[in-house]
Amino acid sequence: MTSCKHEHEHKTPKQLLAAARAICDEKGRRFTKLREHVFTLVANSKTPVKAYDLLDQLRPEFGSPKPPTVYRALEFLAGLGLVHRVEALNAYIACDHSLDNYKDKGGHIAEFFICENCQNLEERSANDHIDCVPDGFEIRSSVIEHYGTCKNCAA
Repeated sequence: MTSCKHEHEHKTPKQLLAAARAICDEKGRRFTKLREHVFTLVANSKTPVKAYDLLDQLRPEFGSPKPPTVYRALEFLAGLGLVHRVEALNAYIACDHSLDNYKDKGGHIAEFFICENCQNLEERSANDHIDCVPDGFEIRSSVIEHYGTCKNCAA
């Protein structure tokens, strides 16, 4: 396998939050304080974060929210493409490509490279790699997960 030559600059949590606000404004959707706080926690996390971990982090600021409250916020954010659910880990990560893909008005195909040792995750857009989509089929969203060992753990 050849190494990836694709270079992109990862957005900071502050840039991700600005993109999230812009997308919500553009779509006419409410970015409530709770949704913003959940998104900020996900965006600031260095690894995919589970809903129950978010619940523990929300308690100081929002009283004692129940699990459905966090799941509804995550569902809202995922519906706008602001976060992705990493299926095998049952966890969430902020989308580093959300504003770019929203401006393109196309579906986003997220490709994750997940280290089985340290749980480090890197997201890339796989939109350029898909060339076998059936005629007339429009992809709204998709997630591809690869598991292995990152270069830091391999060293």
